[in-house]
Amino acid sequence: MGSSSNQAADAPAPSRRKVELCLALLTLQYGSQPLVSKRFVRRDAIVTTLVLATEVAKVICAIILLIAEGGLKKQFRNWTLAGSLTTSGLPAAIYALQNSLLQISYKNLDSLTFSILNQTKLLWTAFFTYLILGQKQSPKQILALTLLISAAVLLSVGESSSKGSKGGSSDYVLFYGIIPVTVASLLSGLASSLCQWASQVKKHTSYMMTIEMSFIGSMCLLASTYRSPDGETIRTHGFFHEWTLWTLVPVLMNAVGGILVGLVTTYAGGVKKGFVIVSALLVTALLQFMFDGKPPSLYCLMALPLVMTSIFIYQKYPYVDRKKKD
Repeated sequence: MGSSSNQAADAPAPSRRKVELCLALLTLQYGSQPLVSKRFVRRDAIVTTLVLATEVAKVICAIILLIAEGGLKKQFRNWTLAGSLTTSGLPAAIYALQNSLLQISYKNLDSLTFSILNQTKLLWTAFFTYLILGQKQSPKQILALTLLISAAVLLSVGESSSKGSKGGSSDYVLFYGIIPVTVASLLSGLASSLCQWASQVKKHTSYMMTIEMSFIGSMCLLASTYRSPDGETIRTHGFFHEWTLWTLVPVLMNAVGGILVGLVTTYAGGVKKGFVIVSALLVTALLQFMFDGKPPSLYCLMALPLVMTSIFIYQKYPYVDRKKKD
């Protein structure tokens, strides 16, 4: 896979404006999603039904976009089970394992430690992007990533300052807290890089990957309802328990965000998606101030210039192959 960067370079590059639009929309979606969900999703709504509805909405959106681009017939004509499992099955399985590890870790770590260790996925994404796609980072881009992680840590401190830590023995915390979140961060970087490889090298469109990964994820989720508490609640109260018409708003927003994630990974790469995620935390703080009157914390104000500086440096000083330049 390491030699495949040349093949990725042969793909037609999208316009810079389209890339920037996708990045901006994804940042806005990530940043506003927590507030929208808090307002429009009732406390007793079943989480599994929200996730399943989002995955169905993603598939519908992806199919509509494929039809609009005139590529639906071509995609399904060239579709094979082996190709689907290679490009989408492995990342879907990795993401499923990652989410399970995060749930284990979150229950056994204090919020601050969890958030800080979870930010290492930015470095893992850069590492696996280099390993799989051969995409190197310049020294100044590495500095930008360091600044971004510093900003993420500051935002995590601000988010977690009011939350107490969880107790437990050091060995228990290590094996059921620190190790799971560290492995989950590694898997996040690997899955993101594999999705980028599938879209840029194997020419698997982001829309098709969205359809395949949503289908695989939904099947796994449906299987889990056989014995899960959510499954029992669905059988007792129905699929749309505690839903309202407004519940569709965060569901559709999440679906659009899933489509944008695929486009950003294809056009800009997994590393820049990390910049979007951290920047979205600042958007959330701004929206909370605008709509809830909650002022940004000191940590948020300290993180803002770090994020802006890191984005500027990363964009301004890309890696240049000296041999090709000469």
